[in-house]
Amino acid sequence: MTTVIGVRFRHAGRIYYFNPGAYRIQKGEYVIVETMRGIEYGLVVTEPRLAAEEDIVAPLRNVLRKATEKDKETYAKNMAAEKEAFDICLEKIKAHHLDMNLVEVEYTFDGNKILFYFTADGRVDFRELVKDLAALFRTRIELRQIGVRDETKMGGGIGICGRPYCCASFLSDFAPVSIKMAKDQNLSLNPTKISGTCGRLMCCLKYEESTYEELNKKLPDEGDLVQTPSGEGEVLHVNVLRQLIKVGVTQEKGDVLITEFPLDEIKIIRKRRGRKQNQEYMDKEDQKQLKELEKEF
Repeated sequence: MTTVIGVRFRHAGRIYYFNPGAYRIQKGEYVIVETMRGIEYGLVVTEPRLAAEEDIVAPLRNVLRKATEKDKETYAKNMAAEKEAFDICLEKIKAHHLDMNLVEVEYTFDGNKILFYFTADGRVDFRELVKDLAALFRTRIELRQIGVRDETKMGGGIGICGRPYCCASFLSDFAPVSIKMAKDQNLSLNPTKISGTCGRLMCCLKYEESTYEELNKKLPDEGDLVQTPSGEGEVLHVNVLRQLIKVGVTQEKGDVLITEFPLDEIKIIRKRRGRKQNQEYMDKEDQKQLKELEKEF
């Protein structure tokens, strides 16, 4: 077992683990560590804990030192320099007539590299831009193309729920999200209602998907014949979250009594006729609809 601490270099960024060595480091403190990009300044976001060797991604690097006041001043200067570099890069992009959108500029702590993050619809020939920037800043320059999700994460903002974007506040990685998740949760498949500011499907669709999948396993389908306390009837509607089934029970005079029953009060007698064929047809229709919707994202 090895003692590790979790360090984050950007707000809501990925957490990387380091060996604190002889230092007594607590959550909330700043440290100087060595990464693949060079020397970095990061915030400790997890308390020291023991981790098994197989759970650690090699190589596990050591903390160089706790951040000093001088280190904090250097970091603040880098942040100010990033804003200046952003404006300069914008001017150079316009001068070279490049079809790209600059999103963010990041200095490594030791100043040996400047990273420029941008979005673009396709490939961009930025070789001349890199030459100009390298000659101006006299350090290593890296231009990195990112997606619209990463752009939104870096920019931040308020979502339609009224809270800060999940990606910009606590999500360190993007989980795969599909339109099927929205369909399973009986949400409107209107792209404007299930997409985030980035134009992609909302990350929060993933949060409840496992719950819906588990609850749906126990429920009958619409059209199934079930036994209820009021007699046999056909399932008309299913409320997944409340586990309630709306059933139409035919009375002696031919009237249909519609009643809602809890799941534990009904028993499935027979699945609806032609379900397999109907399901295959529905699957084809759903696949066609999903493909059309995916074009919107």
